[in-house]
Amino acid sequence: MVDNAARVEFEGISKRYPGVLALDRVSLKVAPGRIHAVVGENGAGKSTLMKILAGATRADEGTIRLDGERTTIRNARHARTLGIAMVFQEFNLAPDLSVAENVFLGRWPCAFPWLVSFHTLRARSEALFDSLGVKLDVCRKVREMSVAQQQMVEIARGLSMAARVLVLDEPSAVLMPDELAALFVMVRILAKRGVSVVYISHRLDEIFALCDDVTVLRDGRHVSTRPVSEAHRDTLIREMVGRPIEEEFPRRCVAAGDVVLRVDGFSSDGRFQDVSFELREGELLALTGLVGSGRSSLGRALFGALPTTDGRMWVDGISGPFRSPRHAQNAGIAYLPEDRKQHGLLLERSLSENVTLAHLDDISTWGVLRVRDERRTAIEKMRDLRIKAATERVAVKTLSGGNQQKVLIARWLQRPYRVMILDEPTRGVDVGAKVEMYDLVNQMAAARAGVLMITSELPEAIGMADRIGVMCRGRLVGILDNRNRDVTQEAILRLAVGETSRESVPRGVRAT
Repeated sequence: MVDNAARVEFEGISKRYPGVLALDRVSLKVAPGRIHAVVGENGAGKSTLMKILAGATRADEGTIRLDGERTTIRNARHARTLGIAMVFQEFNLAPDLSVAENVFLGRWPCAFPWLVSFHTLRARSEALFDSLGVKLDVCRKVREMSVAQQQMVEIARGLSMAARVLVLDEPSAVLMPDELAALFVMVRILAKRGVSVVYISHRLDEIFALCDDVTVLRDGRHVSTRPVSEAHRDTLIREMVGRPIEEEFPRRCVAAGDVVLRVDGFSSDGRFQDVSFELREGELLALTGLVGSGRSSLGRALFGALPTTDGRMWVDGISGPFRSPRHAQNAGIAYLPEDRKQHGLLLERSLSENVTLAHLDDISTWGVLRVRDERRTAIEKMRDLRIKAATERVAVKTLSGGNQQKVLIARWLQRPYRVMILDEPTRGVDVGAKVEMYDLVNQMAAARAGVLMITSELPEAIGMADRIGVMCRGRLVGILDNRNRDVTQEAILRLAVGETSRESVPRGVRAT
């Protein structure tokens, strides 16, 4: 019997890929005007299920009903005509077009045939953002906007097509608390208007703060659906990973040693200025700040991937800045980029090729690749990091986001490095895999590497770091002593928004 109260109903949805059963007879209902969370480990089937709804792929078995009517969603364009919009974790915007042009891309209003009415285009865009309580310059190019603002543009594009179902895939991956609060306001406005919002996230705190209902998927199967008011954090974790998580942030007992990285007066025009700090072996220094504060640019510059205009750095006595990532790597620096798809992985190539990419000399003889050794190395890393893939030969693009991240981490675990720069290492990673990655980070520190972890997750910074550096408008405004794990989010945010002056630095903070 059809449930007339369901906006979206999945019934017995199955999807197979070569060697992998991604979805196994999943049934689920999403009500109108509700914010419905879908959680689970990487590879649980969350994104696959939503891609089927958005027309990006087709189910092998099962039925989808929209407002009680059985529907076959042929493709992404058909899904949009049905009122289904999906904002993917990786944005799909035209960076050199304006906000207004992106919102109505492919549907620009015309005053005459083939003549775009930019006045109407801007007016419609401004009205749309005003209705959502968002203030944006609709004439500004997208590439000039922060990640949070680009996300608002993606959401507005979906709503411009009169979406009745909005799917948000990891929308908060790189947002700081104030940006996250703005996103929550927008989502709640949409729900009050009757839009069904499907919210995919690994951050359980967000689920309890925002959502009405929560569904758990594990290994492609439906485990449970319940109101958030009846859910418990430990229960969700146990259902997601199949086991209890004893300690979310595993402690390490490593005494900091000699200085392995010294940075003095580092600057890059328009990105960051006069940054100085030291990093010791066995130490984890977290670097945080609002989006656009310069934290990721600093990481790229230290790895030689971004030019600097002033300052020096030393890695175990080797002087920089380095002219290229290869020079930085040879000096003993490893780097995990924030955007794994654009700057880290070769998506069309195999898992084994991606794992060994940075160390081809180890599996080559006179420039000739030893394919057997390449495969053996990849299989070992798949086992050690619990990477879920049919074989080491599959294209990396077919893996879930979390498993792609593990492939990238595996690349840098083949040799000992003195400095590990990890930019958003747990972005898009489920709670179980996060603990595994934290263990890997602790192993890096135990091997006497200095770890610089760039993160927007304040609980992660507080739970893992010995010291926390805070960036604000391109400057490192303070470093907090967190050896006792007693730094508060409020103390970090005061520095991040520039509220703390040099004269009023709180206790435990070194002004810079």
